[in-house]
Amino acid sequence: MKTKNPVILIIRDGWGHGPKGKNNLISLAKTPHEDFYLQNYPHGLLAASGEAVGLEKGYQGNSEVGHLTLGSGRVVFQSMTRINKAIATKEFFKNEALLKTIKDCQKNKTQLHLIGLLQDQGVHAHIKHLFALLDLCQQQKFRDVLIHLITDGRDAPVTESLKHLTALKKKIKSLGFGQIVTISGRYYALDRDARWERTKVAYDCIVAGKGEEFTDVIKQVKACHQNKETDEFIKPRKLVGYQGFAKNDGVIFFNFRTDRPRQLTQAIVEKNFKGFSRKLIPVNFTALTQYYQPLNARVAFPNIPLNNLLGEEISRAGWRQLRISETEKYAHVTFFFNGQKEKPFRGETRILINSPKVATYDLQPEMSALKISQRLTQEIKKGIYDFIVVNLVNCDMVGHTGKRSAIIKAIETVDKAQGEIVTAALEKGYNCLILADHGNAEDKGAKTMTSHTANLVPVILVTEDKKLKQAKIAKGAGLEDVAPTILKIMGLKVPREMSGKSFIL
Repeated sequence: MKTKNPVILIIRDGWGHGPKGKNNLISLAKTPHEDFYLQNYPHGLLAASGEAVGLEKGYQGNSEVGHLTLGSGRVVFQSMTRINKAIATKEFFKNEALLKTIKDCQKNKTQLHLIGLLQDQGVHAHIKHLFALLDLCQQQKFRDVLIHLITDGRDAPVTESLKHLTALKKKIKSLGFGQIVTISGRYYALDRDARWERTKVAYDCIVAGKGEEFTDVIKQVKACHQNKETDEFIKPRKLVGYQGFAKNDGVIFFNFRTDRPRQLTQAIVEKNFKGFSRKLIPVNFTALTQYYQPLNARVAFPNIPLNNLLGEEISRAGWRQLRISETEKYAHVTFFFNGQKEKPFRGETRILINSPKVATYDLQPEMSALKISQRLTQEIKKGIYDFIVVNLVNCDMVGHTGKRSAIIKAIETVDKAQGEIVTAALEKGYNCLILADHGNAEDKGAKTMTSHTANLVPVILVTEDKKLKQAKIAKGAGLEDVAPTILKIMGLKVPREMSGKSFIL
């Protein structure tokens, strides 16, 4: 390594701060390493939700916005906020990509398919964006609209879809057009871990029009719930008579968060798709945001370019950096941390550790955390990296299952993994900045709670540097302040584009 002050950023995904008690599983878990760090090193709390990460006030944080904020050192107005503002100012109804999709359907006398997650938490999508699309169709006097709903049960209560279905049915009735033709749990339609067998089940239903049938979507969902098939896991089903996509149909995927729509989008639009065998049906596809690059489709709200990022500044200094995580959060320590840029910076090495192939992560709450810590320990000993980013995913991914005993095991595994990483890091002279991108595991009530939280997240500076060890963490800091803090520790200038400030006092 070239710097005298190397840094390891340890992101414990889903490890938030909350009051001690039976619902705070972090306080119930055995975390000897965490306890030691809190007793002996500077620590504090960071804002990781709402306006602090470019979301609307009160909205829970998530991994995408968290890593984007961490890597950019600034508050980036997130897609949901941009889209909400466009709806409020009526610019949404002038959006060229959306209008072109509808006009192509009118010209070709084809149908328009609206696909997306049914939620109002604003993590991946928002029901009011679906309503705005329906209003846009009404303005354009286009009525041949088919709706493909993806149910949540992960960022939302496990049976909340019925509330949204009722509201959507009311909206459809008031407009006089629109038909719900498929329903699918996000477990199938929004997989992001290359479990193509799941994506195929959703694709076959939505695109090919194959699968179990229903006559009344609300009755069907109620029956699923009665059979303990909660929203996340609802098997894809279609309305009786629905036959799938046809040539030149229009498609608008209204998820705004980019990681989970990728696989289904690729299956629909990409000519060289290799996930599973399917017949490509040419459609006029519009993604609400830039799901990946290059995307063979229109994009309604393209990314806002971000420059002079943390990784970019380290690369510009001629230093080496490493990004490492398992499959579930690999895109977050690479693509999102780098300002939604796919290409690595010069001097950036990436290591992917496979996530376990299990149906749900409560079945293996350890996931691949110890494989990550073991591999990272080996990389640390090489002494070649000036900056390292690692994400330990367990508290979030197992937290989403709502299974308390498994979540506690996940927390304890993360504590063990961070202990191994920190021990190796201190021996090589690294400064370890330990934090989270959002909360989850610190708020799990008796009723199944699977979502993120809007809580503050802990930050700990574990270091043997005498000056840093005596430092204080400023109150009121947020994730935007992490990149400037790291640059200050490493002795690099903070670019003017970064709105954050170092939180070390």
